[in-house]
Amino acid sequence: MSLNPQYRFSRQSHHFGQRHQSTLWQQIHIDPWLTLLLLAICCIGLTILYSASTQNVDMVMRQVISYGVAFVVMFIMAQIPPNFYRSFTPIFYVLGLILLVLVDIIGEVRMGAQRWINLPGFGSVQPSEFMKLGMPMMCAWYLSKRDLPPSLSSIVVTLAIIIVPVLLIAKEPDLGTSLLVAASGIFVLFLAGLSWWMISGAIALSIPLIAFAWHFLLHDYQRTRVLTLLNPEADVQGAGWNIIQSKTAIGSGGLSGKGYLDGTQSHLHFLPEGHTDFIIAAFAEEFGLFGVMLLMFAYACLLIRALYITITHPDTYSRLLAGAIAMSFFVYVFVNIGMVGGILPVVGVPLPFVSYGGTAIVTLMAGFGLLMSIHTHKAV
Repeated sequence: MSLNPQYRFSRQSHHFGQRHQSTLWQQIHIDPWLTLLLLAICCIGLTILYSASTQNVDMVMRQVISYGVAFVVMFIMAQIPPNFYRSFTPIFYVLGLILLVLVDIIGEVRMGAQRWINLPGFGSVQPSEFMKLGMPMMCAWYLSKRDLPPSLSSIVVTLAIIIVPVLLIAKEPDLGTSLLVAASGIFVLFLAGLSWWMISGAIALSIPLIAFAWHFLLHDYQRTRVLTLLNPEADVQGAGWNIIQSKTAIGSGGLSGKGYLDGTQSHLHFLPEGHTDFIIAAFAEEFGLFGVMLLMFAYACLLIRALYITITHPDTYSRLLAGAIAMSFFVYVFVNIGMVGGILPVVGVPLPFVSYGGTAIVTLMAGFGLLMSIHTHKAV
């Protein structure tokens, strides 16, 4: 009986790698290629942030501090063997669920959303960020202990692991983060060997579920975002403003851009959130298509390196987790650029390592610390 492609991935991918003598980089548990690419993207991020923030030095320095903290977190997480993460996974997942429940009970409300909780000694934290790592870790932990490809009962349990925190995050409301967390768990399920007939059935089942969510689960502003995607010109001064200004900035950049610090859409404050969610539009206006292609090339190299680490590892848990982290990173980039370019609804997803912000950068860098740990520690 032939094996489906995903199952061959889960059983045979480690044969792509060859054992070799440990290098200095492996001894300090750092992958030089990932580190170099991350540094390059962060430098691009600082460059465009200085311009998009209208040369706000204080904001740039706060971003530098966030990068510094993130790289320290990455280095520390890279030193810890994957076996420790595997043992700690259920505790981390349960703690994340408890924090999400506490957010619903005693969480802080900011800008109409209840997403933060104040922890003594830690300050204000957003538990949904923890689930971006906790979700793929838990799904990989559960499936790695079962026969692959997963049975129907294993799939049902995995879906339950995914659905509970996703619903808690969506209730905050935070649709963008809930979809990203759900995607990270579904990627693990896919890589574990989910059959194509099950995937087709899930796609067919999603159609009535989307209709149900549209009428009974989505908030009015979320439905407005979807309708705005279809026709942003219907409300030029209101809901369609963000997308229209974003596409204007991108289009005005042309092939080579207007030049560094010469962007008008962001400097004259036509472009909303030009230093956070829509920073790629400000980048495209000043550096044009060529600049965007350079940034996309750096992202592509980072993704390819992460996928290489995935397919060359012999341990099932580590392989599933690494694959989910790599594909989740791709979704981050795709969703941000898609919403800024007007092909996806605006969901508030930052551009990885480029958009201004601290928590998201640290969380993403922690994921790459996990990848380095998986790559540089030998499985036991």
